[in-house]
Amino acid sequence: MNSSCIEKIPATLIPGDGIGPEVVEATVRVLDALGSPFEWDIQPAGMAGVKALGDPLPAVTIESIRQRKLALKGPLTTPVGEGFRSSNVRLREAFELFGNVRPAKSLVPGRYEDIDLVLIRENLAGFYVANEYYIQVGNDPRAVAVSSGMNTREGSERIARFAFEYAIKNGRKKITVVHKANILKALTGLFLEAARDVAKEYEGRVEMDDMIVDACAMQLVLNPWRFDMLLCTNLFGDILSDQLAGLVGGLGMAPGSNFGNDAAIFEAVHGSAPDIAGKGVANPISLMLAAAMMLAHVNLVEEAERLRVAIDQTLNIDGVQTRDLKGQASTLEFADAVCARLRT
Repeated sequence: MNSSCIEKIPATLIPGDGIGPEVVEATVRVLDALGSPFEWDIQPAGMAGVKALGDPLPAVTIESIRQRKLALKGPLTTPVGEGFRSSNVRLREAFELFGNVRPAKSLVPGRYEDIDLVLIRENLAGFYVANEYYIQVGNDPRAVAVSSGMNTREGSERIARFAFEYAIKNGRKKITVVHKANILKALTGLFLEAARDVAKEYEGRVEMDDMIVDACAMQLVLNPWRFDMLLCTNLFGDILSDQLAGLVGGLGMAPGSNFGNDAAIFEAVHGSAPDIAGKGVANPISLMLAAAMMLAHVNLVEEAERLRVAIDQTLNIDGVQTRDLKGQASTLEFADAVCARLRT
């Protein structure tokens, strides 16, 4: 399909913080080489939102996504321990982005070869939503910290069905449900129970088993090839998805996407890395692969595959790699090398 003949698709573009504007520029550059399939509305969030409009998630940014129902997002800074609440969490809540998809696939030689896993994470419940408070004891107002988590049967069944449908659409054969139902019997026991109920609808098409989270973390190191897809609660998914990225070279090699009923947001899964911001050394592959997922989401499947192949060829045939991969290419030099592959 010729991208130049395709009507451009309206989408929100959030450059983000730190290295965000650099990897976003690199990604937009390769999308331009594919024929500029998106019409961007550029909006701030994170520290950039605070600086521009006094809000880490400005109303204009939310409205832009609400109208377009599609966004590509660079990394956003969240203060540690204090300060404003995570803009990423607020975005998920604002658009009910219940399903997080994190594929991990080997692109470069490393400790592990031939990794091809997908993690599906429930995005709105559990401990990760940070319903927290302090209890005063004596004169200490923060003597006791309490954090509560909540999973619902409806939400657990929804993410399980999302995972099984993803498996069928993408030719996956087995889903491993990750839990801690031996200890968190209610919170993750309900999640496991709901997944088992949904699995009955897919018998003979997709296999399901389950594993306690600590055993799963160990097996991902010892034998990651035993897994095909992982289905996780919010907090466990957050942790294990980074472990999966480590199997394929780090967070710079792993894309992410968030799906709701009315919107989808695609993102780099790494942080804003302020220590290297402005130096032109950031690896843009995470966001480029997220852009490929975004292309596939809007049915530009051929363009998505072309982008993935161009990234692979740039790394493994042309030998162009960024410094985190032991290469010498800058962020935009890598982007230009991918563009050259796309144009040939």
